Amino acid sequence: MSLLVKKTEKELKTLVLDALGRAIAAGELPGEPIPDFIVEIPQDRLNGDYSTNAAFVCARAFRKAPRQIAEIIEKHIELTGSYFSTCSVAGAGFLNFILSDEFYADILLDIKKKGDEYGRSDYGKGKKINVEFVSANPTGPMHMGNARGGALGDCLASVLDMAGYDVSREFYINDAGNQIEKFGLSLDIRYQQLYKGEDAVELPEDSYHGEDIIERAKEFAAINGDSYLDKSEEERRAALVAYAMPKNIEKMRENLTKYRIEYDTWFHESELHKGAIDEVIKILSDKGRTYEKDGAVWYKNAEVQTELLRAAGKSDEEIEKLELKDDVLIRQNGNPTYFAADIAYHRNKLVTRGFDKAIDIWGADHHGHVARLKGALAAIGLDPERLDVVLMQLVNLKKDGEVVKMSKRTGKAITLVDLLEEIPIDAVRFLFNMREPGSQMDFDLDLAVEQSSQNPVYYCQYANARICSILRKLDEDGVTVRDAQKAELMKLTEPEEKELIRHLSMLTDEIILAAKNYDPARITRYAVTLATLFHKYYNACRIGVEDESLMQARVELCKCVKSVMANILTSFKITVPEKM
Repeated sequence: MSLLVKKTEKELKTLVLDALGRAIAAGELPGEPIPDFIVEIPQDRLNGDYSTNAAFVCARAFRKAPRQIAEIIEKHIELTGSYFSTCSVAGAGFLNFILSDEFYADILLDIKKKGDEYGRSDYGKGKKINVEFVSANPTGPMHMGNARGGALGDCLASVLDMAGYDVSREFYINDAGNQIEKFGLSLDIRYQQLYKGEDAVELPEDSYHGEDIIERAKEFAAINGDSYLDKSEEERRAALVAYAMPKNIEKMRENLTKYRIEYDTWFHESELHKGAIDEVIKILSDKGRTYEKDGAVWYKNAEVQTELLRAAGKSDEEIEKLELKDDVLIRQNGNPTYFAADIAYHRNKLVTRGFDKAIDIWGADHHGHVARLKGALAAIGLDPERLDVVLMQLVNLKKDGEVVKMSKRTGKAITLVDLLEEIPIDAVRFLFNMREPGSQMDFDLDLAVEQSSQNPVYYCQYANARICSILRKLDEDGVTVRDAQKAELMKLTEPEEKELIRHLSMLTDEIILAAKNYDPARITRYAVTLATLFHKYYNACRIGVEDESLMQARVELCKCVKSVMANILTSFKITVPEKM
């Protein structure tokens, strides 16, 4: 929450404690220690802006009914000079408080003073967080899961940054292991087919069959001709991969940049094969967590996870149902598995590079891998709680109410590039963050291009554009807009004005909650509500009133809404148009 809101809640608690102290001094309550109580915002603001359960928690200590205690507190409470105008008793003993006009004025002055910084906090205390997302294999085009993961990961990183963390965005390039061998094989066969024909060399079913593989093989052939047909298979495939891999990675960079995602680090898996994987396997072996079988090195996953689950209070019967299995770290051919590289990669993040926390954005199909990886981190002596995995559900693309799977242009599965060519990037980034990561979502292609209040991002942008239009109209009419004074801002007493300002006051708190829950959708929903409340205010309260002080106050409120909306959209890398 903003410092002003935090100060207000602390002030209310002090007011109640002081009232209890005066009641005890007057002999109306016994001199007993006062139990801790809470102050909170009631769900129904008709009951007040804040309420407290102080009378209920004191009932046993004071041996009185909560209603009696509440009435005594109300009698002794002193609100003069505070941010509260009234205190009243409700029901069985709730105490409800109404905020003063000064509170609302000071919120707007706070927004004006902080400007671009409004909403930011030091909640994260500068802790170093690594957010790794997308990390698609550089063997083909990025798909819909990468599209959602990109928007989610980038906006989550922004939320964490606003909440006071030191955030680093990372892309993990899988440029080693089985998929690269398959990539080389696929390129090799497509290269040979250019000269020998498709029937002469058959592409295995489990290879990469995309058009992009053929395209890269043709590019390689345009440079080298058929000279590599006489080379060994190993040399030919190495050359093809060395040519195609950087091209694919660069294409990924271009597409993600178009998507407004800029990474701090592009980490190559191949770097881990220069000693980091051997090091992590040695640590596991030294701790007795590996064994050899059938020429391979295995990790005692079942043993480690059983220990961790027992420590967490799980019964042997519950553990048995999980059917835990061990994992291969080094294959019979001497090559490390993806799992071995993954352990080394996360050790690199948490130990070598010293991040306090690693956050990975994964597809929901990786659910079973989470416990294995966390267990392996525990097995090498790291706190598994330093790794958090956000599991992201699938996306259904819909058009005319029907699920769409194929691109009209290519006849293939819709890729990230297809999506960005069809839909405004503002809409893609905003709409992919309208639902929690763990919920499956339908992405409505028709809604995403619609220019109406039904489209959430358009609705938010229109609120900003409408305010710009108000300011332009005032200028055209020769009205001089100036800074409204506190006394003038205290004239904003209409229900719609107060509701809007209260919402503005909660931005910092919403950002902190979004950061804690790894849920940037809280912020897009906040923005939509802000737009709704602004349009409601605009329709209920005329800006150009004859009372010049009130007019200036209402213009100031508009400017504060504009500032906060711009802060949200800009942080999510969404444009903030002044005309629509």
